Amino acid sequence: MKNWKDIIAHDTIRYLDHTSLQTFHHEPYTALHSFAIDDALALSVSNRLSPPIIRLWVHENTIVLGIPDGKLPFVKEGVDLLRKAGFDVVIRNSGGLAVALDHGVLNISFILPGVKELSIHDGYEAMVSFIQYLLRDLTDEIKAYEIVHSYCPGDYDLSINGKKFAGISQRRVKDGAAVQIYLDVEGNSYKRASLIRDFYAISKKGEATKFSYPQVDPHVMCSLSQLLDTPLTIADMKKRVITALEEANQQVVKSSFSESEYRDYTKRLAQMKKRNEHIHR
Repeated sequence: MKNWKDIIAHDTIRYLDHTSLQTFHHEPYTALHSFAIDDALALSVSNRLSPPIIRLWVHENTIVLGIPDGKLPFVKEGVDLLRKAGFDVVIRNSGGLAVALDHGVLNISFILPGVKELSIHDGYEAMVSFIQYLLRDLTDEIKAYEIVHSYCPGDYDLSINGKKFAGISQRRVKDGAAVQIYLDVEGNSYKRASLIRDFYAISKKGEATKFSYPQVDPHVMCSLSQLLDTPLTIADMKKRVITALEEANQQVVKSSFSESEYRDYTKRLAQMKKRNEHIHR
């Protein structure tokens, strides 16, 4: 298994904390913008205009759908259900299916260069080992395998005692990759999973589909705070990230967006808005 230190073993790592942003580039900051940001940063890293990046981000009450979710037979009814529950809805450009975000869910993106020499599995394994390292003082029971009946199931679901608390997706842009994880740190995991279960029920209505969508059981999802019986917060996890980078002897820089990154971001945001048009009509 690839260790995270092997993957991000560069002299300098760029750190971007977007966990408390309200606006970005003159617009309200939403998950739509986060995926465009990661694309722009992946291009910057690909072109060697930026060192590798770790970006932290949080979004209030948002359901992020995968590309296949947008093809559900009654997806508009499902989206209406989510909006009535007070959630923003976004279709992302990376892999996976529906996930729930709120103030208790921390997202971490590794933005890495050299993907031609970095397999898909290498990227996933780097993120798995990073999370295991962050929490090594609290548990050595974090496993990576598919948790059946979770939302957004995949081979790199992270769980403790069979209860999932995190999922990973990956997006590749030219020679850059964004490896993205959501970490259910605190809050009501059962309520999040129940909402996604209801979304699939109303969006599918029992119809046969080419794609196999999950039958979500909220009991298989849990927060880290519950699993570890420790009152973890987003702020706690942010401190753990910085400490890990310092322990790896990385030089951490906190530079803002460059002009070229803003240009690429604007283009990628337009593409994200286009991707989401059909669920906003």
